[in-house]
Amino acid sequence: MDKKAQKNRRLGPNYQRIYHELIQKKFPESLKEHETLLKKEHLTYFEIKTLNESLFGIKNKEQQSQEQRYRAYDKQTILRMLRYQKEHKLNNAQLAKHFKLSRNTVSSWIRIFGKLV
Repeated sequence: MDKKAQKNRRLGPNYQRIYHELIQKKFPESLKEHETLLKKEHLTYFEIKTLNESLFGIKNKEQQSQEQRYRAYDKQTILRMLRYQKEHKLNNAQLAKHFKLSRNTVSSWIRIFGKLV
């Protein structure tokens, strides 16, 4: 399969395009500030979170808990979190608290992705 076809088959939303249009329409003064992130080919969960917080500010606890229910993570992000756990010598409960996850989620990720970390 050629490169163009592979690129078109990429799953998930195109965050670069979404945030670029959002910034152009609602926050044109901050376009230069976020230009380096928007030029990247693929944004990670952490970059999207940073972008969102810089544009809309940090949300209160009630809003965060509501949004936490609908959060999804890709494989790269999960592996990055598990590497963070090893580097900082955290147990599952500490990692879950740090990233606002459930302990059951962390242990299932370790069971699935533990060999890759």
